[in-house]
Amino acid sequence: MTITFITGANKGLGRETARRLVACGHTVLLGARDRERGEEAAAALGARFVPVDVTDDASVAAAAADVAEHEGRIDVLINNAGVQGPFADPGDLTAADARAVLDVNVIGVVRTTAAFLPLLRRSDDPVIINVSSGMGSLAATHDPGRSESHVVVPLYASSKAALTMLTTQYAKGLKDIRVNAADPGYTATDLNGHSGPQTLTEGTDAIVALATEGPGAGTGRFVDRHGEITWS
Repeated sequence: MTITFITGANKGLGRETARRLVACGHTVLLGARDRERGEEAAAALGARFVPVDVTDDASVAAAAADVAEHEGRIDVLINNAGVQGPFADPGDLTAADARAVLDVNVIGVVRTTAAFLPLLRRSDDPVIINVSSGMGSLAATHDPGRSESHVVVPLYASSKAALTMLTTQYAKGLKDIRVNAADPGYTATDLNGHSGPQTLTEGTDAIVALATEGPGAGTGRFVDRHGEITWS
């Protein structure tokens, strides 16, 4: 039985990923900071709710301890929790704005990964999936034919660029774990006011594919719903 822990899973891409992986036979641990919404989602999907706030060291440590006590290991860690930050004139952005976005999208991934590594290393086939974005791609955000080039979200874009580099570095450094990134694509979620043309199911295709591929699959990859894409 594959045991999968997902952060930010009470709604949107995280919840849909949880739904699909439960249907695939995974034991899903649904991580969320909002207890009421997390418990509701877990009950509806057949998952187990684990409270976690990826910006809080004590909360993440408590979540890892909870899983260690109940499941004893995880096989897949999906770092899905993310925030967009303000749409603003770059000149109006503050250090506090930047800190808030980076604390979830980058530091939160480091914090959560570090806490769950001992549990991953108890797995026969450990996997980490970081939910990134084409908004972190230099090529995509400079290509007039791509939707990413028409959006100005400096903090979100820079945080996702950092996350993709973090993924490649983890993939090189964690030889015993497959570490990959998924680009959901422009999907209708709360982050974009449900303006994306893709459904939640389409947006989770890449995440689910990475979570369900077998042993021996590659590490250090960036994948969207159509397959592997370049990091640039």
